[in-house]
Amino acid sequence: MFAYVARQPIFDANQEVFAYELLFRVGQENCFPDIPPDEATSKILTSTHLSIGIEEIVGDKMAFINFHKDTLMYRFPTSLDANKVVIEVVETVEVNNALVSACKHIRGLGYKIALDDYDMQGKWEEFMPFISIIKIDITELDHNDIAELAKRFKERKIKLVAEKIETLEEFEKFKAMGFDYFQGYFLAKPEIVKHRKLGPNSITMLELISISAQPQLDFDKVNSIIERDPSLIYLLLRFINNPMFNKRNKITSLKHALTFMGEVEVKKFIALLSLANLSEGKPSELMQMALVRAKFCELVSVSLKEIENPPTGFLTGLLSLLDAMMGQHIEDLVSKVPISDKVSDALCGGTGLLRDCLDLARHFEAANWAGVKRFVAKYPIKQTLLHGYYNEAMKWARHMQISAQSENTSTK
Repeated sequence: MFAYVARQPIFDANQEVFAYELLFRVGQENCFPDIPPDEATSKILTSTHLSIGIEEIVGDKMAFINFHKDTLMYRFPTSLDANKVVIEVVETVEVNNALVSACKHIRGLGYKIALDDYDMQGKWEEFMPFISIIKIDITELDHNDIAELAKRFKERKIKLVAEKIETLEEFEKFKAMGFDYFQGYFLAKPEIVKHRKLGPNSITMLELISISAQPQLDFDKVNSIIERDPSLIYLLLRFINNPMFNKRNKITSLKHALTFMGEVEVKKFIALLSLANLSEGKPSELMQMALVRAKFCELVSVSLKEIENPPTGFLTGLLSLLDAMMGQHIEDLVSKVPISDKVSDALCGGTGLLRDCLDLARHFEAANWAGVKRFVAKYPIKQTLLHGYYNEAMKWARHMQISAQSENTSTK
């Protein structure tokens, strides 16, 4: 049985990731196959923890996982770490005394239980003594009713998650209501700041990205830029010396890296270094999403014979959230960075392989397997391979983020 998994971030009030909700699908359709969802969830969770391990998907964050009636009552996987998992009871379950007893037992084992898509029905009252978190879809209930619910649940010390938050205005509104956590795509949408001028550091970073996008690497120019700021070369070397990718040779300089790793790999790390600086002060999940997209788009595009030098697939994914990081329209930012027309077109909504790879990454983020199927129908690549690429990209991104965080810690 082939399992698909997607993750959607759940943010705290500071726009930092508190947890990821894991979204499972099994089979080739954008839904569960002809087996009960209980069985699908159970098989996925007991199949070597998704084959790559839940920790490789969520890192050090919590994992919210949907459970259905039978899984809760008869096949609950107690091998899951109670300190790492939140059990979501889906709104479609049939409530009876046996299910309430099962939830009481699970709560007694130390697991947190969340009610998914709370719909104000009275059947949930029996669950309340065992509930730690309630998730409310802000598109399904009147906002005045939600405000009243928030007051009531806060009095009961229950944490609240606002779902389907699509704008920063909605984030601020429900934060003011007292919600603790927020789920939606609001971070990836740019908050445009009119007449905002780019500072000297931002211009320098965009210049480095431009250099990394050229067919021939201008080594002297890169060296002259990063030598002005010791923290740049330090972070670059931390990225390059990550043990996941370089276990044998300690790289000590940009010239050494160029000799040992080759021009294409060094270009990727220069672009990565630049984006890490441009994203400073923004929620770390933005950078994490950009890293996943970069590696995924690279793996898919190279598999489909896209050129590797310059690394167009990698750059397409990496720069796809630049507008959200910089508060400017992507078209304006791309005009400031001399990159290939193919990358520029992909970022600005054009057509072609690179744009399709970027859209594919978004399909994976949203667990839109129908969109993934459309990609497979268009290009000669197996769907199982794409799933493997996405898992590899998540793992790579997590390790790169750890490198950046280690650098930040060591320089404080």
